[in-house]
Amino acid sequence: MARRAPSVRGEPRSACKPASGRVCTIYIIVTPMKENLQPVNDDEPGLARTLGPLQLTMIGVGCVIGAGIFVMTGTAAATHAGPAVVLSFVVAAIACGFTAFCYAELAGTMPLSGSSYSYALLTFGRFTAWCAGWLLLLEYGIAAATVAVGFAGYAVALLDQFGLHLPASITTPMLDFRTDGGTNRLQFGGGINLVAAGAILVVTAVLLRGVTQSFAFNTAIVLLKIAALVAFVLVGIAFIDPANLTPFVPPARGDFEFGWPGVLRGASAIFFAYVGFETVSTSAAEARNPQRDLPIGIFMTLAVCTVLYMAVAAVMTGIVPYTRLGVADPIAVAVDAMQLPMFGIAVKSAAVIGLLSVLLTSIYGQTRIFYAMARDRMLPPVFARIDGRTRTPQVGTIYTGVAMALLAACLPISLLGDLISLGTAVAFAIVCAAVMRLRVVEPDRPRSFRVPLGGIRVGGWWIGIIPALGIAFAVLMGLPLLIDMVLRATRGDVLPLAIVGGYFAAGLVIYVVYVRSR
Repeated sequence: MARRAPSVRGEPRSACKPASGRVCTIYIIVTPMKENLQPVNDDEPGLARTLGPLQLTMIGVGCVIGAGIFVMTGTAAATHAGPAVVLSFVVAAIACGFTAFCYAELAGTMPLSGSSYSYALLTFGRFTAWCAGWLLLLEYGIAAATVAVGFAGYAVALLDQFGLHLPASITTPMLDFRTDGGTNRLQFGGGINLVAAGAILVVTAVLLRGVTQSFAFNTAIVLLKIAALVAFVLVGIAFIDPANLTPFVPPARGDFEFGWPGVLRGASAIFFAYVGFETVSTSAAEARNPQRDLPIGIFMTLAVCTVLYMAVAAVMTGIVPYTRLGVADPIAVAVDAMQLPMFGIAVKSAAVIGLLSVLLTSIYGQTRIFYAMARDRMLPPVFARIDGRTRTPQVGTIYTGVAMALLAACLPISLLGDLISLGTAVAFAIVCAAVMRLRVVEPDRPRSFRVPLGGIRVGGWWIGIIPALGIAFAVLMGLPLLIDMVLRATRGDVLPLAIVGGYFAAGLVIYVVYVRSR
């Protein structure tokens, strides 16, 4: 017989009296981590508050720099924005900035594992939490597949430089976009990306052994990635051909191809390049002065990454015509055009090592999200089963690794990137809404950080200026993706929309059939 989970403090409670005078009954949905639901009390012993703005910025930059700049910049430039992809990075950064404030408040109010899933569970209930968790699979899990495809591209380019040429049949995906009648269509190809799939399986095997990364190792990888990008910019400036940057915003062709609509569509495509900045907000309990240092850390992270991204994109599109950058290894293409063999080996090696590190952390993060959901009985208990020797969720890690390997082997990088950006946009909107909801249902809960600029009350809701802008920009990032897929479907290219629709339909079916019965 199914065991009924206890509720927080035993029963539902009336916790809000909106301006309208209506009493709202708020049901706090249970998780097994009751101790985590208590308000933050700075007077109680806890984590040492040792992090200042500089340390918080380093944490954020280390998490953000990864697949987005090494992989997706070329695709966004080649298919949507041209050289104006540098402006796409600015739009995406602004969208992330508003959401970052919301993450900061929630992290200081509810220091829970599970990211937006846990926030949604405690503010909106199980269905919204399930949606957030299902979207986190896009943000973390499919991100691993995207990183693996990018890793394969740079690894193949690096091996080519040593005279080792891998056949296209094991380095190209089963499905790929091909030009048909002047438009790109998703079609079946003749290969399967075994290099990308193999990289995921190798990293999965490492995680099964319970290996953890030290802070020193992570710092070294971060510095290596940043050094490679800075070196690319400094050396590449001398190889820029101004003709490649003209026109800066290519004439629009319709359907979000170039022009200013293309700049917006490019921002949607590279939106996930900033995924990871929310890690700064989770450091609220360890920041010396959260109210001051968290915003500085968040916006310094976004500023540093945006400037670096813009510089890399400008140099890349200046060296090589943007039409040639629609590949998984665009920086490698630009480096090859410089005809500096030793420099090319150095940059490609740094990209391979950096992407492998991102791949490990992406799969690790996804398995821990599944672990949190399984503990809340949102997923089968196998995902929360801990191995007695390694103290890791081994079976769940195996299932996750195999699924991600299949996606990396079969899907092209541009479609994977769109899936991640779409999931990230919706998850960000849920986080912003959670801030406004929690301000109503628990207005007196201690908060080590509050989003600035205040807000207004409309009916029973508190509408914050920053959260509302965060939701608006999340919609602005996600809507072009959906419109583009619908337009493709009207021209007969239904596969991208079918994949996205099938994914969300599968999530709904699993919730109705499995989660509700639990």
